Amino acid sequence: MDRRLVIGIAALAGFVVCVLGANWFVENVGTQPGPGAPHTLPVGFGERAPSGFVWVGISLTLRDLLQRTLGARFTIAAIVAGAGLSALLNIDASLALASGVTFLFAELLDLSVYTPLQERNLGAAAIASNVVGAIVDSVIFLWLAFGWDTVADFAVWQALGKFEWSLLFLPLLFASRRALPQPAPA
Repeated sequence: MDRRLVIGIAALAGFVVCVLGANWFVENVGTQPGPGAPHTLPVGFGERAPSGFVWVGISLTLRDLLQRTLGARFTIAAIVAGAGLSALLNIDASLALASGVTFLFAELLDLSVYTPLQERNLGAAAIASNVVGAIVDSVIFLWLAFGWDTVADFAVWQALGKFEWSLLFLPLLFASRRALPQPAPA
């Protein structure tokens, strides 16, 4: 089987799991500060953020890997699949919808940041798109899922947590460059 396809399918499956995992974590993992509030985990500096940051951080790098191997169409399909599975598995429908919309919007931004930079400097492309993705994803998701007050309380810390987790998985993207020197056609 083609190496690009194998890596791409693994990235696709991992990305879908990340969307589902982020939604499940926000509803179930960590401390819940009040009714209807997201569950939170520590991110450092004595601060907490909605717990989905762990999975979203991983997804930021997997999204770039998926885009590099199979292209943006598959990334969008993975977002729709992850949001759909979230809804099917009894995750709050409004949370699944907010997550799906947020992931789609963040993917469009990623296309404008990561895609044009990846051939010139893969590391800079990944870091820039992960920073932009972590910030935008945090603001939009918190606003859609929990309202503006939650954005003010958690957006900075959630973005930090996402970026920290994305850095842990950057070696996967760099390994793909050695295995697949050219990115997938758009």
